[in-house]
Amino acid sequence: MVKIRLRRMGAKKNPFYRIVVADSRYPRDGRFIEEIGTYNPNTEPSEIKVDADKVKDWIAKGAQPTDTVKTLLKNTGII
Repeated sequence: MVKIRLRRMGAKKNPFYRIVVADSRYPRDGRFIEEIGTYNPNTEPSEIKVDADKVKDWIAKGAQPTDTVKTLLKNTGII
């Protein structure tokens, strides 16, 4: 099953996330199919950059966003 999920980057106690499309069997920070955006919770307000066309294309192909990613996409108005 293909998921749209967060991949953690950044230093200890200073997280930065990339929004990626990955097979659900791969580890959280492991192999992925495509990077479609970034999320930085450290800035005020949180910075979210997403390629809306790629997100819609992957969802049309059957990719399932995780709960956190779904919330982020709703906040940006993509879903």
